[in-house]
Amino acid sequence: MSEKQYVILKVNEEAYGVDIKKVKEISEIKEVIKVPSAPEFVEGIINLRGEITPIINLSKRLGLLNSIEGAKDKRIIIVNLTQGNVGFLVEDASYVLNIKGDQIENPPEMLIDEDQQYIQAIAKVGNSMVIILDLDKILKDDEKEELKSI
Repeated sequence: MSEKQYVILKVNEEAYGVDIKKVKEISEIKEVIKVPSAPEFVEGIINLRGEITPIINLSKRLGLLNSIEGAKDKRIIIVNLTQGNVGFLVEDASYVLNIKGDQIENPPEMLIDEDQQYIQAIAKVGNSMVIILDLDKILKDDEKEELKSI
């Protein structure tokens, strides 16, 4: 039975998982520079070792309450997506979880519309559930183009 590793992050007090192979690094909050006319979910940009990296507030992007503002363990998870490195602002990203294939199920079709293709799977871990995200699909094509222009 195959097993994969996921970085577990918190958004709005819920657990989400991201394939560890996509994660470049997890960083503490750095100075985020606001970008005029950016989409609401874009917090701004940071200079990450000489590379300009857009920062997306994952709570806002998922359409959840913005609980990140008051979180004490805020982190930026830098992910290597097809369009380049993108940082996601989350409440916490504190551990890696090994999840076996038999613990993972497809999300219920009635919950997933074309705007939610980023929900890859649901993992049942003990008495809890973890929503597995495909961050390559979290942005629509026009949003990806907008980020490139930042």
